[in-house]
Amino acid sequence: MAGDEDMKEGGLDWAAAYRRLDRLAAATDAAATTDPEQEREVMDERARRLARTVSARATPGHLLELVHFHAGEQDYALETRFVREVLRSSEQRVTLPGAPEQLRGVVLLHGEVLAVVELSPLFGRPAPTHHGPVLVVGQGRAELGLRADRVEEVLSVSRDALLPPPPALGAQERTLVAGLTREGIIVLEGEALLRDGRLFFDLSEERVS
Repeated sequence: MAGDEDMKEGGLDWAAAYRRLDRLAAATDAAATTDPEQEREVMDERARRLARTVSARATPGHLLELVHFHAGEQDYALETRFVREVLRSSEQRVTLPGAPEQLRGVVLLHGEVLAVVELSPLFGRPAPTHHGPVLVVGQGRAELGLRADRVEEVLSVSRDALLPPPPALGAQERTLVAGLTREGIIVLEGEALLRDGRLFFDLSEERVS
């Protein structure tokens, strides 16, 4: 967990965050070098995840294949075609004290820095303080990490069976929702989610003042 080194007068110290990510990457490389068996296990698991993801890809249509997850006292679902993998461990996450409520930190994923964000503030709920698994989402590449309390299962739901978004949601929030299942799961619109500027942050070091 990041400490005061990630803060500087006037806002976030992005340089410190990047230094911590570099140390994590170096530690990961060293562990893999000194433990070939563990490295093989990691690579095998990545291969299994990729195989599951590719086989689960579904084209938009009448039947939706959804990843069901729980975050901030709410159940959500997102089409499998937007979910690239699930990170079960939060050990490689660097938190950023002073960051906006929906930015939960960053992770180093396959050599690239990825923002981990929280859905709860977008739907008028307070952001939980605890960590959990991260859904890596994107179209064609990893674009965003969604923090979850837990990932439940893969569901198949008919698009016609979805209920309309609840009227209590504001106009901006309604654009993110394809509908509700009869169990009360919010089915997210993947394209709209990946276009929402509230969930994307400039992670380049040029932001450091």
